Amino acid sequence: MNKKVLIIGSGLGALTAALRLHRRGYQVELLEKHHQPGGRLNQLKVGGYTFDMGPTFFSMTYEFDEFVKDAGIEMPFRFQQLDALYTVNFRGSERRFTIYRDLDRLAREFEGIESDFRNKMENFLQKAGRFFHDTEDLVIRRNFNSLWDYLLTLSRVPLKHSPLLIRTVWDEMVRHFESREVREIFSLVAFFLGATPFDTPGIYTILSYTELRHNGYHNVEGGMYQIVEGLKKELDKAGIPIHTNVEIVDFVEKGEDLQALVDQTGKHWQADIFLVNADAAVFRGRVFRRREFGEEKLKKMKWTLAPFTMYLGLDTQIPNLELHNYFLGNNFREYSNGIFKNSINLDKPYYYVNMVSRSNPLSAPPGHESMFILCPVPDLRFKPSWDDRQQVADGIVLDLSQRIGFDLKDHIVTQTVLTPLEWGQRFNLYQGSGLSLAHDLSQMGGLRPRNFDEKYRNVFYVGASTVPGTGLPMAVISSRLVVERIQKAYGPLHAQRAEV
Repeated sequence: MNKKVLIIGSGLGALTAALRLHRRGYQVELLEKHHQPGGRLNQLKVGGYTFDMGPTFFSMTYEFDEFVKDAGIEMPFRFQQLDALYTVNFRGSERRFTIYRDLDRLAREFEGIESDFRNKMENFLQKAGRFFHDTEDLVIRRNFNSLWDYLLTLSRVPLKHSPLLIRTVWDEMVRHFESREVREIFSLVAFFLGATPFDTPGIYTILSYTELRHNGYHNVEGGMYQIVEGLKKELDKAGIPIHTNVEIVDFVEKGEDLQALVDQTGKHWQADIFLVNADAAVFRGRVFRRREFGEEKLKKMKWTLAPFTMYLGLDTQIPNLELHNYFLGNNFREYSNGIFKNSINLDKPYYYVNMVSRSNPLSAPPGHESMFILCPVPDLRFKPSWDDRQQVADGIVLDLSQRIGFDLKDHIVTQTVLTPLEWGQRFNLYQGSGLSLAHDLSQMGGLRPRNFDEKYRNVFYVGASTVPGTGLPMAVISSRLVVERIQKAYGPLHAQRAEV
């Protein structure tokens, strides 16, 4: 007899877990609060323009290869590898640095700025690469049953890497490079984690290794939402339903098991096994009402920066922008130190620009452009009011116009602005925090909220807020780890279908 798994949420971790579980013989259903699946990997359509709402590129594509093999499907979307990864401009300078994977081309970008750049970068990447390969299978790709289990695993990491645990990403940049430009550009990887290089452990310099040496950056043909649409087609083939506009607000327990979850209409959703793709800490606190994850406890946890996002449909093409672009100021340390607690002025923010239509021409009418702008901002604990949303948006448009030498204002056909308020409401993000719990030493690896429940035997967790962490490939790994747990507890229900 098939066991039913009810998955709450439909982010990448949920979608990939659903297909893995289906192949093992489980009956699967998904519930989603939003009107369409994907979680933060979502899509916005406005006035003939299409935008990816969140992630716009990623690395470690081989985790998707592992997933499709395990799920027994063909890859339902196509990767596009980036050669020119992104450009960076500093306020007050007309120069734009292009970051290439090719180290010879990259070195030419920094001639006259960083002496002996190529050798310095080689040494930096070799060090980061050694740490990555010494820990990828040992720490990133495995479950931990207890804190002791995690600490024992860490003890197996070669001691030569221990300084990376006490240094920050910025410390590592200072040790390897001399120029302000190189240090600031290559420490941007910390912002990919929703943090800053001054509070992100040095171990995350592995992100520089993955972008420049290991697997590089990729996006998806037709836009990033093709990942969700491709997986949704596979779910449809498998007969796995997704129920949208369903928000879980309560629960019914029976002894050591969860019996049902209750939605906003009072409907009871029953299953044998429950898999939560909502934030693992927030769900425990707000739905299960666990004291150790109550509001006061949540406030004291470390969360990532919140997103302020803009989606612009333009009636012309912009000649002076590449696919991925970063626009920085000239007060990097001051800005980084102040951004979390709202002690900086957002009239001159740091931001990222994605020219959506460069990789997906169908996202805009012919001769037009779709533009996505992301500005990391304080979460709602530190900036609860966004009455100045239009002022902030106008300031970014003006600043970008001045820096690319093109007046955008008169060419905007449609403009959608989402503050941390909207992000929090749409996707149940704690205080609008964009990437869930931060990745500091107390909240990474086995110290993140576990992917199995501490009370109910039949409740599990998947996604960015549990192990191994945030990012698209991490979500795919997370689905493999939680399916391992479920299979260990309940077994593959059809052994022949579980063969990979």
